[in-house]
Amino acid sequence: MRFAVDTGGTFTDLVIEEDDGSQTVYKSPTVPSDQVRGVLDVFQVAADARGVSRELLLGLGSMLIHGTTHAINAVLTHTTPRTAFLTTEGHPDVLVLREGGRNSVFDFSRPYPEPYVPRALTFEVPERIDRAGGVIKALDEAAFATTLEHLRQADVKAVGVCLLWSIANPVHELRVGELLAEHLPGVAVTLSHELSGAVREYRRASSCVIDASLKPIMGTYLGGLAERLTKSGFAGRLLVVTSNGAVRDASEVAGTPILALNSGPAMAPVAGRHFAREDFGADTAIVADTGGTTYDVSVVRRGRIPSTRETWLGEPFSGHITGFPSVDVKSVGAGGGSIAWVDSGGLLHVGPQSAGAVPGPACYSRGGTQPTLTDACVALGLLDPAFFLGGTLPLDAQAARTVIDEQIARPLGLSVVEASSSILALATECMVSAIEEITIHQGIDPRQAVLVGGGGAAGLNTVAIAQRIGCPNVIIPAAGPALSAAGGLLSDLAQDFDISFHSSDVGFDLDGANAVLAELERRCQAFVDGPGADAVSTEIEYWVEAHYPNQIWDLEVELAGSRFSGTPDVDRLRERFHTVHEEVFAVADRHSGIEVERWHARARCHLERGTPPPVEWPEQRLPIRPRQVYRAGRGWTEVDIWRIQDMDRETVVEGPAVIESALTTVVVDEGARARRIASGALVIETNTQTRSGGAS
Repeated sequence: MRFAVDTGGTFTDLVIEEDDGSQTVYKSPTVPSDQVRGVLDVFQVAADARGVSRELLLGLGSMLIHGTTHAINAVLTHTTPRTAFLTTEGHPDVLVLREGGRNSVFDFSRPYPEPYVPRALTFEVPERIDRAGGVIKALDEAAFATTLEHLRQADVKAVGVCLLWSIANPVHELRVGELLAEHLPGVAVTLSHELSGAVREYRRASSCVIDASLKPIMGTYLGGLAERLTKSGFAGRLLVVTSNGAVRDASEVAGTPILALNSGPAMAPVAGRHFAREDFGADTAIVADTGGTTYDVSVVRRGRIPSTRETWLGEPFSGHITGFPSVDVKSVGAGGGSIAWVDSGGLLHVGPQSAGAVPGPACYSRGGTQPTLTDACVALGLLDPAFFLGGTLPLDAQAARTVIDEQIARPLGLSVVEASSSILALATECMVSAIEEITIHQGIDPRQAVLVGGGGAAGLNTVAIAQRIGCPNVIIPAAGPALSAAGGLLSDLAQDFDISFHSSDVGFDLDGANAVLAELERRCQAFVDGPGADAVSTEIEYWVEAHYPNQIWDLEVELAGSRFSGTPDVDRLRERFHTVHEEVFAVADRHSGIEVERWHARARCHLERGTPPPVEWPEQRLPIRPRQVYRAGRGWTEVDIWRIQDMDRETVVEGPAVIESALTTVVVDEGARARRIASGALVIETNTQTRSGGAS
């Protein structure tokens, strides 16, 4: 038995995979003050549903895959511990200057952004290495002793060390690490050359200090999670989802916590790709995961999930770049718990603030006093107050109407239902904008894609969104209410390795390139033979970062094999780069040569055991009855209510209608047609001009 747990801002989701591959989904409110307790609570919900003790259930598990926003929340809320930055003498402004870009160039009212580590905690190390690895100035240990004393007096808890050209010769960085361990025991330390082979100094420095600052927090969190799970009966392997959609052992992530910065959102695209392929035979998909706090959108293009190294914490140029590959996800503050509010100018907004799990929406009756998207859907009749989470969390419809009336309807001169409808419409437009940014702006036509809806709140407006962007088909997988957790069970155990080695296609250094590839292969094989030893199957992927001569930015280009045998292989690499450049920038200079800066390899170990059988929707406990639903422009209308488990393969539900389960509610808008397919998923034709066939 395998478990996957995704801790979100509002709910903690659990997917249990039995030994035969069947899966069941459970939800429980997140506990922000103690997320591990929230994990144990959702296991208690599952144990109660199965009529066994939590200890017995956990004892049956061989593996637990965990996705968490603990790391990113610590960075965004500035709750990381006191962190220092050590850099080469004469270069203390690496984190201050960043890469020189700027938003709103002519807006002089904006203050200069603060560096991740303040200058007061930035210290210069007397040493210098050149780009070839030669020692220009030896490390002055006597002078560095003064820095060690300053660090001690500053009571720092973590130190990031990034010295110039340590990737060419790490001798000074290694010695600094030894001295820190000797004189400041217990202080977390990250050495940049061990973390990243990036040539660009700011990117390596930024990732270094982010990683160092997270070590105390993530070490405590993951250590506590493992300890409390063990005490509760779990004796299996604990894995954590990384930002690039793979999984790693929790102990490794605790040692390199920057890997888990975007842990939570990275799982949904993995699940979306699987369900688009298995349920609809599509290799291009838009994956939308609607949580309680955010709406996360990603794409699958030709069967691949795009990733990016241009991940900024905050706004580009003024935030802090991670420098690590992450699944390309666009997030907007438009989840079920997003707060609706009216500004001083009388304009309505939804988010980015969220009511979260505590106090939650007003309708939760847990102390929430601000209207949210969930409250609006209750007021519109889209959600059944008696059937939320299968009746385990009854909603207070009057509380929802009251806060909307007082804070939205009256200030805008609207009725409660008009205000609620406006909240839903505005949230929908925010979601549409997020999809357009990650699709149309990148050359992907939504009309040629299938929209995979996930998250507990996905069904409320996914059909409306699809109709708005012209997407002809929507899939709501049976595991959709816990899409990210389901993606965890589909993720591969993987690790990336990279080496910086400059080469040009003119006079290409075959021996040098093959030596680099051989070293990357050795590292990958060591990972496969170690952490990946129990994998069902393994593979190694190779790619490079390349650019045209004098070009600033690099593009990633896959390699056809693990070695270069001669000039034809170099020609193929150059031609492939031209193709990728044209896809990204709509232009290619096919008469130009190319240069390669970094070489990459990924060891991928497959843990899944093939396509799982259909996921069963949870049992229902309350009777079905038609209800009044408010529809913009049409007023209150009585619509049919369906329970998902009552729909067989011959059943076609014509909109307008509402399809419910204990974990989600799907609104089928007018003109759309929904049916349930063999996997248990709902496939909805949105009645756009472009129609395509689906699975049966």
